[in-house]
Amino acid sequence: MLATPAPYSLRPMTVDDIPAVLEIDRLSFPSPATAQLYLNELTDNRLAHYQVLARREPSGETLAGYAGFWLIADEVHVSTIAVHPDERRRGRGEWLFLNLLLEACRLDPLLVTLEVRTSNMAAQGLYRKYRFQEVGRRRRYYHDTGEDALLMTVDFAEHPDYCAWLAARVAADFAV
Repeated sequence: MLATPAPYSLRPMTVDDIPAVLEIDRLSFPSPATAQLYLNELTDNRLAHYQVLARREPSGETLAGYAGFWLIADEVHVSTIAVHPDERRRGRGEWLFLNLLLEACRLDPLLVTLEVRTSNMAAQGLYRKYRFQEVGRRRRYYHDTGEDALLMTVDFAEHPDYCAWLAARVAADFAV
């Protein structure tokens, strides 16, 4: 797990997190997911790995964001990343993404892949920062808007030093 500064922490998502995740989802995407989708992901899908970024407050814990991926054969497919609007542009999405990548390295896949909206330049910049390359385009991928998705990948066979590079970067840039 990536060490985050207090009062934040990263942890696996639980069923109890679903209401807060749905609220972030509603605030983040044109077509939000359903509670049943997350319930199935957490209880029935052995391929799914989900995490939350929690913020401790005197009144309890609130969720600042969440992210997830599927491990399919030797490929990690990032399925979602979302940050509450009040927490955006503060590096919270980067924490979630880095933690996913660290977990991916632990699982030793051949590659990590994701789709990103062509209009989401901030996310594309983050992914490029971590050596993801555009390898394709999925036409009209997002059924809610008809927008294309860029397919971005980091191929561990082409970059066998990737996990060592990532660990060194995290140690240098994110030590708390």
